[in-house]
Amino acid sequence: MKLLHLLLFSAVLLTDCSSSDPANATVPENPTPENPTVPPTPLSDADLLDLVEKQTFKYFWDYAETNSGMARERYHVDDPSNDEHVITTGGSGFGLMSLVAGISRGYVSRSEGIDRLNKIANFLNTADRFHGAWSHWIEGTTGHVKPFGTKDNGGDLVETSFLTVGMITVREYFKNGNAEEQALAQKYDELWKGVDWDWYRNGQNVLYWHWSPEYDWQMNFPLEGYNECLITYVMAAASPTHPIINADSYHTGWARSGAIVSGNVQYGFPLILKHNGAAQYGGPLFWSHYSYLGLNPKQLTDQYASYWDVNFNQNKIDYLYCVANPLGFAGYGANYWGLTASYSRNTDGSVGYDAHMPSNDKGVISPTAAVSSVVYLPTESLAVMHNLYENYNAQTWGPAGFYDAHSKQYNWSAKRYLAIDQGPQVVMIENYRSELLWNLFMNAPEVQQGLLNLGFHSGKYGF
Repeated sequence: MKLLHLLLFSAVLLTDCSSSDPANATVPENPTPENPTVPPTPLSDADLLDLVEKQTFKYFWDYAETNSGMARERYHVDDPSNDEHVITTGGSGFGLMSLVAGISRGYVSRSEGIDRLNKIANFLNTADRFHGAWSHWIEGTTGHVKPFGTKDNGGDLVETSFLTVGMITVREYFKNGNAEEQALAQKYDELWKGVDWDWYRNGQNVLYWHWSPEYDWQMNFPLEGYNECLITYVMAAASPTHPIINADSYHTGWARSGAIVSGNVQYGFPLILKHNGAAQYGGPLFWSHYSYLGLNPKQLTDQYASYWDVNFNQNKIDYLYCVANPLGFAGYGANYWGLTASYSRNTDGSVGYDAHMPSNDKGVISPTAAVSSVVYLPTESLAVMHNLYENYNAQTWGPAGFYDAHSKQYNWSAKRYLAIDQGPQVVMIENYRSELLWNLFMNAPEVQQGLLNLGFHSGKYGF
C-alpha cells in the first residue's frame, strides 16, 4: 500500500480493534524470555526454506475464512475470533498463488486444492463488484463490501490487480488438465476478464485506486509511481476485454512523463526510481514484493529502468542501512534486518501498524521483509531466517510461520499474522526454489502482450 493508504489502514486497524484487544494494550518491556528454553535443532538452508514455506502456507489453508475459503485479513493467535470473517482481496490473490505452490509441493492433495479453489471462485462470482473490481475488504458471510474507510466502500483497483494475478496463475496451472481442472481454469479466466480497467481512469491519463457508488471518485488517489502499484498497470494493459486504451496512462500517469527516474544513490547503489515519500533510501520492502510475485523482474526492462536492478538495489540499501544501524537499535545486523509495513510497537508501548523503512525506522523488523526478499538476497535472507528460527524461536515462530513483527530493542513480538505479509513469503520462497509462479504468470499470453503494450521487454521470456 502506498504511504497515504498505509496511514488510512493504520487508522482502520486501530478503530476495528476493541479497547480490550491486546493489539492496543500497553506492552510490558519484557513480555517473553529473550531466548527459547530449548532452542530448535538448526536446519540446512533447504530444509529451513521448505519448513518456512510449508508452515506459512497454513495461513491460507488452515486459517482461511470459513465460508469463502479466501484469506482472512488477519489472524491473532491470542484471539482467533478477531475479524474472523473479514476477507482481504489483495491478500487472497497472494493466497491463490500460495495454494498453487502448496498443491505443487504436495502440502495438500490436488483434489483438496481444486475443491478449495472452486469454493473461492464460486464465492467471488457472487461477491459485490464495482465496474468489475472487488472491494479492499469483503464480508465473508455475505459477499458484501466491508468498508475499508468511510469513503472506501467500493472498488479497489490495486487490491483487485493483486487478486487477478492470482487468478491468472491458477488458470495457467490448470488450463491443460483434466475436464474438472479445465473448468476451474475457465472460472478464473472469466472472473479476471470482468474487470473494467479502463473505466478506472475516470477519463484521465492515469489509473485511480478507488471508486465508490456513494462517494464517486472522492478518494482521489491516482496511481503514480513508484510504489507497489506497477502490477496494476500491467494488468490493465493485459486485459483482453477492458484494457486501458493506450499506453499514455502508464507513461504520463504512472511514470510522471519520465519524472519517475531518480538519480539518488545510497551506499553505492542507485535507487533508480523515485520512491513516493521515500526518495532518499527507498520505501518499505513490500514495494519490491507485491508487484513481483508474478511479474518476474529478471531481465525485465522498459525505458525507465531494469526492474531487477530496481528491486535488488532497494533491498541492498535496506540491508546495508540495518547493518550500519545509525539509530543504534538492539539486534540490527547482517542476520537481523528487513523493514516493511507490518504491526509495530509504538513509543508508548501500544501496538499499531506502520510502514517501516530506513526513513521511518522504529526498531522493529518484519520477518516478511527479509524472507520475501530471498529471490534478491538469498544469503542475507537465509541468515535472518536461521537467526529468528534458531535464536528467537519462542518469540517469532508460530502456527503459520514467522509472526508479523519483532523487536529485540523492546524484547517484543506481535504474535499475529496479516495475509499481505504471509503471502509474499510463500510465493517468493517458491519462486526462489523453482520459479513456478513467475513462469506461470509470465508465460500467460495476455501478460506478455500487456507488457509489450507498455513498452516492456523480457530477455528471460523472449519478448
